[in-house]
Amino acid sequence: MISHLKITVEGKVYNVTVERLDTAMSRGAGLSATSTPSAVPAPPPAAAVSPNPALSDAPGAVVSPLAGKVVSVDANVGQHIHAGQLVVTIEAMKMNTQITAPTAGMVKEVLVAPGDSVEEGQILLRVG
Repeated sequence: MISHLKITVEGKVYNVTVERLDTAMSRGAGLSATSTPSAVPAPPPAAAVSPNPALSDAPGAVVSPLAGKVVSVDANVGQHIHAGQLVVTIEAMKMNTQITAPTAGMVKEVLVAPGDSVEEGQILLRVG
């Protein structure tokens, strides 16, 4: 069964086409009454990742959601920002991800600069 979906990721809309293979199986396509589909092993559970020492649970921390390279820093120390305002852009796998402030406040510290490599969970800046 082919499904057409519209997905929005960080404000960008993507139209995708998905083929659902499980629908054909559930309708008995290619199966006799006595046959059973071969079992496909489930993927192993994701390994627990120990968080970066610069933890994202620090008050006022704006963190990187992924590993990548900082393209731009759009906030300066002392600048008042509002919730949802663009503060950093990170490139990963030739795609830019815009990081926005989760809360309003004054930028207390900027910990990255354009060209820096960052890890998932790394604190980019602090808002207070």
